[in-house]
Amino acid sequence: MRRFDRHNEIEANLLEQGSLTYLLGGRRIRIVAGRLALFWAAVPHRIVDFDRCPPYGVMTIPLGWFLQWRLGKELVDPILHGQVVIEADDRCREPDRMRFDAWIRDAGSRSEERRRICLLEVEARLRRLALSLRKCQGVRGGGRAASGLGEGAIGRAEEMAAFIARNYAGRLTPDGIARHVGLHKNYAMAVFRRTFGTTLLDHVIQHRLSHAQRRLVTSEEKVVNIAFESGFGSLSRFNEAFRRAFGCTPRQYRRQNTAA
Repeated sequence: MRRFDRHNEIEANLLEQGSLTYLLGGRRIRIVAGRLALFWAAVPHRIVDFDRCPPYGVMTIPLGWFLQWRLGKELVDPILHGQVVIEADDRCREPDRMRFDAWIRDAGSRSEERRRICLLEVEARLRRLALSLRKCQGVRGGGRAASGLGEGAIGRAEEMAAFIARNYAGRLTPDGIARHVGLHKNYAMAVFRRTFGTTLLDHVIQHRLSHAQRRLVTSEEKVVNIAFESGFGSLSRFNEAFRRAFGCTPRQYRRQNTAA
């Protein structure tokens, strides 16, 4: 995956072998075989490394459904704050592999009853994960939220992405981002675009929109306040960027995702 991907769903990954590493929100997150991993895919992400990783299981859950299930803040909060939640209990490896295979089959089935069963089972599995996190919060073994840059050095483009992820709500310019990594502005812009397939400013806007999405569906804050909190200089710029990205206004988006 050379370019960053983003879509407004919760993504679940399950590997049978090896490992893969995501760059997600400026952080490197390693996922190993047999451990169910969840993250909010509205945060820009791409695979930057893998080891003995054949095709693996991927399932997406619409954000509205995920929030409607009211799974508990131990699971929902870290995911909506751009973290990756990874199952840490080794006893779940084999059951999860069997469940995932069945979910993929049933989700694509023509049977409405099978699709309904699939949704109920996915919800139940996430409730178990939330319960595990609740019981083992602060204790290794129940589940964990992966954060931080992880191990290993990162390149200049990734360093810029990490800087943006930490500072997108402030006043960012290509000059300031380039200075942070010790590069000339034009060269920094070229390196970033070549690596991520997008411009520095578009990447900043993606982060701001992801922040706004979360605030719109998880709070009753006024839209104008969310606009400024997310880093937009005016409500009109926020509305324009939001409509261009999602095809609706922030208010319409809030209604569609909180109707349940």
